[in-house]
Amino acid sequence: MTEAADVRDWWGRLGLSGLVDIHTHFLPPQVMAKVRAQFDAAGPLIGRPWPLTYRDTDDVLVETLRSFGVERFTALAYAHKPGMADWLNRWAADFADRVPEALVSGTFFPEESAAAYVEARLDSVEVFKIHVQVGNFSPLDPLLDQSWGLVAEAGTPVVLHAGSGPVPAAYTGPGPVASLLARHPRLRLVIAHLGAPEYAEFLLLAESHERVHLDTTMAFTDFFSDMGGVFPADLLPRLRDLGLGGKVLLGSDFPNIPYPYLHQLESLTRVELGDDWLRAVAHDNAGALLGLPPI
Repeated sequence: MTEAADVRDWWGRLGLSGLVDIHTHFLPPQVMAKVRAQFDAAGPLIGRPWPLTYRDTDDVLVETLRSFGVERFTALAYAHKPGMADWLNRWAADFADRVPEALVSGTFFPEESAAAYVEARLDSVEVFKIHVQVGNFSPLDPLLDQSWGLVAEAGTPVVLHAGSGPVPAAYTGPGPVASLLARHPRLRLVIAHLGAPEYAEFLLLAESHERVHLDTTMAFTDFFSDMGGVFPADLLPRLRDLGLGGKVLLGSDFPNIPYPYLHQLESLTRVELGDDWLRAVAHDNAGALLGLPPI
């Protein structure tokens, strides 16, 4: 069987209509080229060789996800310097116009103009992305405070990479996120990578805050486990409860992954949290969070 057939067989056995992937990346070509170069060079924020399995044009990558039966996916762009975010937001809006399965994605960065361009896109953006590690900024930066307030009031989900994996940075970790939630308790956050490696702390944030979720991006895969990202077995019952409670969503990091897409799905299966959990994580939880109508 082809990989696409194997992926479809995986979700078909669960009785699903397909997958909803909250954590995929599509970027302007010149930005994607630089991202791929960082992975190829095993740059300092990556920390180890990272051979990319999928490397092609956007059109081919979109068709790949379609062949897998991914009903909805994101184009999570993220800014790492001033003057970049609004341009990325315009590109992502155009991408979603061309690709009906793509959620309208957005980002913001600590700069004087942030609140203005965030407010201008609140009616259209379906999911924001913030990458604390790559952006090298604190989520508590005063220049972001108004933007966080706007996003919290709108209820738009924010996929937030704040865990210290794969490499710690100055502002990663659960502490700043806990402080952010103290300021803006209605923020609808999706913590990327289950918060690796600070799994316990981020699980607690999801348990104690109504609007905090987790995504499974790279979790339980052989590659991620080899990087020291092993999920503690004693936390699995809590992860199961969170998933059945609507709080855990499928993420993959496609196309920037060093293994086949199917491996992420099989890695979730082998955790043995049950078919109901898999159905919720692979499709239903994201659909409910995002209020997704059928295509």
